[in-house]
Amino acid sequence: MFALASISLMAVGCARLDMQDQPKYRPQRPSDFFADGRSERQPVEGTVARGEMYEDTAFYEGKDAAGKDIAEFPIAVDKAVIQRGQNRYEIYCAPCHGRIGNGLGMIVRRGFKQPPSYHIDRLRNAPVGHFFDVITNGYGAMLNYAAQVQPRDRWAIIAYIRALEYAENANINDLPAEARARIPATSAPPTAAQANEPLTPADPDFEDFPNKPATPSGVPGAHGAGAAESNQPERQ
Repeated sequence: MFALASISLMAVGCARLDMQDQPKYRPQRPSDFFADGRSERQPVEGTVARGEMYEDTAFYEGKDAAGKDIAEFPIAVDKAVIQRGQNRYEIYCAPCHGRIGNGLGMIVRRGFKQPPSYHIDRLRNAPVGHFFDVITNGYGAMLNYAAQVQPRDRWAIIAYIRALEYAENANINDLPAEARARIPATSAPPTAAQANEPLTPADPDFEDFPNKPATPSGVPGAHGAGAAESNQPERQ
């Protein structure tokens, strides 16, 4: 009898009566306690989660108080910001827009829709807020990158785009005298190996690019030699 009582006490002592055993709902489970049948409660109207009160419309939307694209960066632009923008640009933008911003990225070379060059007058003169809006909301055939690229990185990318535009249209007289002095007067002649090496490997698919875009056989949604059929109007 004593042994049975001891075992019973031990069983009671081993029972887990802490908070993890209390009645609870798992996420998205229904409930018959509330009239709407949901276990989750809606936030109190007008509340904003900590860190998500995006009051700075210039930084978070690229717009001024009147809703127009801003012309000046809402962040300080320095070398570190431009280098960060280059890093993000080469990940998310270069496949379409090309590494120098001419709109001839690799997927365009394989037959997909070509975006405009950043070096045309319209985009060189566009306010920085326009680029932020395009990255955030998409434009034409371009999808938005709001989920992939955080706001500060969007501004960094735009800073790098401005650097690409400036580099394409730079004037040597814009450089300080000490910088101009370091530039060789003439380019060194190419070596024999360089003279015989084409800039890009020979590829019969690109004999008349971009007038005749090409793509490897079987790539859906493209056009040109070997392209698979597509029902997308912008790909036809």
